[in-house]
Amino acid sequence: MDTLNLDFNKRYNYADYLTWMDDVRRELYDGFIKLMTPAPSRRHQELSVNLTLQIGNFLMHKICKLYHAPSDVRFPKDKKSQDDKLVYTVLQPDIFVVCDMSKLDARGCLGAPDMIIEIISPKNSQRDTRDKFEIYQEHGVREYWIVSPNDETVTVFLLDEKGKFQFKGIFAGDDKIPVNIFNGDLKVDLTELFTS
Repeated sequence: MDTLNLDFNKRYNYADYLTWMDDVRRELYDGFIKLMTPAPSRRHQELSVNLTLQIGNFLMHKICKLYHAPSDVRFPKDKKSQDDKLVYTVLQPDIFVVCDMSKLDARGCLGAPDMIIEIISPKNSQRDTRDKFEIYQEHGVREYWIVSPNDETVTVFLLDEKGKFQFKGIFAGDDKIPVNIFNGDLKVDLTELFTS
């Protein structure tokens, strides 16, 4: 339940979002509020930690940085705008990697991360597979992974030269997925990801 009694039919911006001082987790989709689940499941958290360890260990002493929810990623319509009143889309991806340090500030990331990973649950699968997919594609996220805990699969999309996501594959079992933003120098081992 939204404790601030915000109008879900009203369009808000990031400047508004910054004034909401309560414990309710929200995202903005083109200015419209979407409530998030209060806390991810234990399985979701295990997968997030396993991914963070594999990718984070690879990134030690490298320029790219890894972040995880809750951390705001702001997607301005005008990619050069830093005006909070002109930012209408604010998401909290489960995991994201940023290699352009100019996009990082004290409040998170302004602009598209290089890679985003979302771990889906039955309650949010449509958001990750359709709504966020479209936002990430529109704003130029280079690599997008969707992790399905129930199926123990990872679906990978890569941004092509025309700015459209191309399906790279569904990975499962003992696959090792090359992380394309690192030219395959890192391979995420699914046996380590889905270990209980």
